[in-house]
Amino acid sequence: MRFYIVDDDQGIRSMLADIIEDEGLGEVIGEAEDGSYVNSDLLELNRIDVLLIDLLMPIRDGIQTVRALSDQFSGKIIMISRIESKNMIGEAYSLGIEYYIAKPLNRLEIIAVIHKVSERLRMQQSITDIQRTLQGLSMFTSRGPSTTVEPTKSITTSGQFLLSEMGMIGEAGSMDLLDMLEYLDQYEEDTGNLSPYLFPPLKDIFANVALKRLGSSASATELSKEIKASEQRVRRAIFQTLSHIVSLGLTDYTHPKFENYASKFFDFTEIRKKMLELQNNVEPSLSQARINTKKFVQVFYMEAKRLLH
Repeated sequence: MRFYIVDDDQGIRSMLADIIEDEGLGEVIGEAEDGSYVNSDLLELNRIDVLLIDLLMPIRDGIQTVRALSDQFSGKIIMISRIESKNMIGEAYSLGIEYYIAKPLNRLEIIAVIHKVSERLRMQQSITDIQRTLQGLSMFTSRGPSTTVEPTKSITTSGQFLLSEMGMIGEAGSMDLLDMLEYLDQYEEDTGNLSPYLFPPLKDIFANVALKRLGSSASATELSKEIKASEQRVRRAIFQTLSHIVSLGLTDYTHPKFENYASKFFDFTEIRKKMLELQNNVEPSLSQARINTKKFVQVFYMEAKRLLH
């Protein structure tokens, strides 16, 4: 990551630069002693990812500077200051700063905050990349005279992104979930609606996915075995994902993946239960876990569709 530091104290600027470079957090591209020296053109020209800025400075303070940047700076802003006024801090957050660090500076806090900001930037970039990929696919398929856009390819691409984000892409059940996405996408196209209230029964989804996978010549016994196997693979994959997401939350409650996915995909009681198990080093048990497969599949499909817009 590329950093720019603004503080009227040379010692603070040097300390921040040393921490960033010593810990391998990124590169300090430039620094200034007052906000009046900073503008969006400067930050854009230097491709700055993170702006570290002091709240109080003699000519133009941090809040005035952030306000002047408005929506023109796409990077993240971390504000630092000795002032602990709730009103000033609240105003700073309302203007879009990412974090507030109080002076005197604590090395471990600075490192932790920069790691959080870095993770958020990576998530933003991942979302941007997947959207760009989907747009490119749409443009490519619409150029040829005889080609048409295939929704299943788009829904699969966004589904792969979500699985990767949740640490699920390597699980055996991930392929089953992608097949379920394709089926639901086709189901919505055929019926014209797929709200949570009109969602097909889970057993029908598994049955149709198994039939497509094995073919119409498969016997009833073969279909039954495949349906049960698929249910187990998906259940196991969701269980592993729950453990992964919860472990992120235990490390950092504000972790963007925990904040974004935990409450959407899982029931609060299961999140809390899993947290207690991990805290107490209890051996996880799939048989004792309450896995709401239907909720997970519904949210998975809705989130995959949302990424297409």
